[in-house]
Amino acid sequence: MTIFEKFSLKDKVAVVTGGVGLIGAEFCKTLAEAGASVAVVDVNASLIQATVDTLTKNGFNAVGIATDITKPDSVNAMVEKVISTFGRLDVLVNSAALDPKFDATALEKGIAPGAFEDYPLADWNAAMNVNLTGMFLVTQACAKQMVKNKKGSIINICSTYGLNGPDQRIYIKDGKRVAYKPVYYTVTKAGVMGFTKYLAAYYAETEIRVNALTPGGVFNNHEEYFVKNYSAKTILGRMAKKDEMNGALLFLASDASSYMTGNNLIVDGGWTAW
Repeated sequence: MTIFEKFSLKDKVAVVTGGVGLIGAEFCKTLAEAGASVAVVDVNASLIQATVDTLTKNGFNAVGIATDITKPDSVNAMVEKVISTFGRLDVLVNSAALDPKFDATALEKGIAPGAFEDYPLADWNAAMNVNLTGMFLVTQACAKQMVKNKKGSIINICSTYGLNGPDQRIYIKDGKRVAYKPVYYTVTKAGVMGFTKYLAAYYAETEIRVNALTPGGVFNNHEEYFVKNYSAKTILGRMAKKDEMNGALLFLASDASSYMTGNNLIVDGGWTAW
């Protein structure tokens, strides 16, 4: 098998949750370009079709499935749709996660948004429900299909903030604190790593592999102060471009990483190296 054949996903079927997100959409495109049929899965039904249309107009095979990953019935219906449409399921990319949402009333109370001491329980519970329980439900449903095939690749999207505590100094603008990275983000992303290792060990002596991909900060029209503060902490001196996780994602999805499981591939511009 040539190196190009190892990276090929011809005749494979991939599910990407959070498929209309900044890097989720990139993952869908990457998997499709490598030959996979792709299920674009997201709770945002209004944006799914545009993502699917972009893929299909370029000759790729894709279907959009609106799914609430926190609801078992919705998740099971999604997997049934994937199987009825494509006949199999080979790759799962767990990319869906809540972005930090700050308490809108925090500044009125004299508290920087995201402050731990007053972080709302409702926001904590919502994040746990999506970032961990949602990942659990989707993986559980998809893994049943992989067990039937006796092979599969599961890729859980983590974060550098799941490996290290956030440096809250990067959220200071003109000497004034603008926000805190909220507690749930580190806790849930650290949980993703535990989930990854558990599943990899659970599927020992099978060809179902489970790995994590940890991106560094990806530029998404951030304010100048944040870009400057963040970039100063990376060895490469900048934030990532949205397509710079694609190579790592394809490596983990394909047979190019056939001897890798239970591990974490970090693509962070050197953030965690110093």
